Amino acid sequence: MIEKALQFTGKALNQFVKKKFGLDEDVVTINPIIDQNGVVPKENQNKIVISLIHIEQDTTKQFYNRNQQLQNGNYIKAPLSYRYNLFVLITPNFTNYSEALKFLDASIQFFQINAMIDATRNAEIPADLGKLEYEFQKGENYMQMQNLWTALGAKYQPSVIYKIRLVTIASDEIEGFDTGIIEINTNANEK
Repeated sequence: MIEKALQFTGKALNQFVKKKFGLDEDVVTINPIIDQNGVVPKENQNKIVISLIHIEQDTTKQFYNRNQQLQNGNYIKAPLSYRYNLFVLITPNFTNYSEALKFLDASIQFFQINAMIDATRNAEIPADLGKLEYEFQKGENYMQMQNLWTALGAKYQPSVIYKIRLVTIASDEIEGFDTGIIEINTNANEK
């Protein structure tokens, strides 16, 4: 689900930016800022780069049934699903600084317009994602951003962090089966 959430977000942002600026080429990529060798990947050149920088489990307990009914009336016991929040760094990596700022502005506009995306807002969202919520991450002071960029092994570039809320991940393993109730005897005390 993480990969699907990031790919969908990248595709939607790409469509928005291409339409906004009348571009023919894709301008968004899902990639690290720096590769494992400490080099900026070529794919990042003159692109808006979306990088996953952190994952946290959403600790709000969900009230849902683990049992899923089959067509024959019996049930399967499915594992619990968990929800996660993905923190992504949006970095316009353009040679021209003015272009980087222009694409940063457009990226922020996209997330403001699309604070929540579900099938009613975008028919292309994968059904198993359901919906995605995007939340601007404020409170990052200069030192925190400096530490983040240092940890990434890169020099600071104008960027913004968004939280993609409620990405659900569940195992597709079945834990067991239960027989469906066919009849309830309400006359248990009668002889």
